[in-house]
Amino acid sequence: MQVVELEARHVRVALRRKVTHASHVRTETDNVVVRCKLSDGSTGHGEGVPRDYVTGETIDSTLDLLKRSDLGAQLVPGAADFVTAVHLAERLKLAPAPNDDRGILGNAARCALELAVLDAYGRAFGEPLTRVTELVAPDLYHFVPEVRYSGVIGNPRGWKKRVYPLVYRLAGFKQVKLKVGIAGQDDVKRTKLIRRWLGKKIDLRIDANEAWAPADAAARVSELEPFGITSVEQPVRHEDVAALADVRKQIKTPVMLDESLCGMIDAERAVQGGWCDLFNLRLSKCGGFIPSVRLAQFAKAHNLGYQLGCQVGETAILSAAGRHFATSVCDIRYLEGSYDRHLVWESLAIGDLTFRRNGKALALVGSGLGFALDPARLDWVTKRKEVLIG
Repeated sequence: MQVVELEARHVRVALRRKVTHASHVRTETDNVVVRCKLSDGSTGHGEGVPRDYVTGETIDSTLDLLKRSDLGAQLVPGAADFVTAVHLAERLKLAPAPNDDRGILGNAARCALELAVLDAYGRAFGEPLTRVTELVAPDLYHFVPEVRYSGVIGNPRGWKKRVYPLVYRLAGFKQVKLKVGIAGQDDVKRTKLIRRWLGKKIDLRIDANEAWAPADAAARVSELEPFGITSVEQPVRHEDVAALADVRKQIKTPVMLDESLCGMIDAERAVQGGWCDLFNLRLSKCGGFIPSVRLAQFAKAHNLGYQLGCQVGETAILSAAGRHFATSVCDIRYLEGSYDRHLVWESLAIGDLTFRRNGKALALVGSGLGFALDPARLDWVTKRKEVLIG
C-alpha cells in the first residue's frame, strides 16, 4: 500500500474569543493541514500549528519546508501492514534547516505529515492511533476508555474573573491552569481571587509563558506558593533557561518546561542542566505523535513528569491525535486539549470532539484518528494549497 497523493494546505481559523498570555495575543490561527491518500483510496489528515515564538516556524516556512523535502523517496516503499507503516512514519525526516542547533525548525510540518500518514494507514488497516503507542513504547502503553481535561484561565476581565473559576468548580473540573505574568496584572491578587472561587480541592497550576527575568523568577513563584500551586510552566525565556537550575533551589513548586522543550536535544540539555521537573509535550511543537511518545519515555527514564499540552487554535485533527495520546500513554500529570467548540469557529470535524462539562472525554476507537473530517469546512478555511506528491 503506497502513498499516491500528498498535499499541504494553509488554513486560517478564527477563534471564538481573544486569547491573551504573556507571549502573544491571538484572535485567529494559521495552521498547516496535510492530506495523504493511499493506493487503496484510504485518506488521512494531519495538522501542525507553526509558531515563530515557540519553534521559529511560520506558515510560509512550514509549507516551503514540506515542498523542498524529499518526501516521495521516503514514502515510496509503502507498507504492507500497520507495523511497517508506523516504522515508516517514525523515520520521516524533513530537509535540514540552517542554524537549527535544537533540531526543531520543522516540527509543525513534521507533525502534520506524520499524522496524515498514520491516519491514512490506520484507516487502511483498521487500526486506531492508540495502537502506535503500544507498538513504539509498550513500557508506556496503558489504554483507558475515558480521560479528564484541565480548564484554563487566561486574562478574564471584570465579572468574568469570578465567574470563570466558579464555572469550573461547579462543573466538576479537577485541574485548572492559570496564565500569569501578563502585563498590567497583579499576579498575587489574581491568583488569590482565582483560588478563592475555585475552592481548595481543585489542582491549580500556573503558566508564565517566559514572562519573568531570571533574577525575579524565584520571588514571583514564591509569592504565589501560599495559594497551593502545583507547578509553574516556563517562568523565564528560553534564552535564560539555564537559570532555572538555580531557581529550582529557591522554590518549592515543580518547574515545567514548555517553550524550552521542543525536541530530544532540548530534553537532554534539560536533564543535564537540572532545569526542570516536568515536560510539557505538545504534539505540533514536539514534531508529532511518535516524537512526543519518545519524549515521554525519556522523561520517565529520568524520573521527570510530563503533561500533554495543546496549542491555541488546534482543530479537531490535533484534538483527536491528542485524545489518542491521552488514552494510551500512562502517567500523564496534566491534560490539555479538545477545546474545539469553546475556542475555534471551524473544528473541521463532522461531530463534536469537545470535552464534556466536567472535562471528561471518551477514547476514540475508530480507525486512524477516529473521526470524520468535513471536506467542505476544510475547503472553506483553506488559503493556499500545495501538491507534494501526485
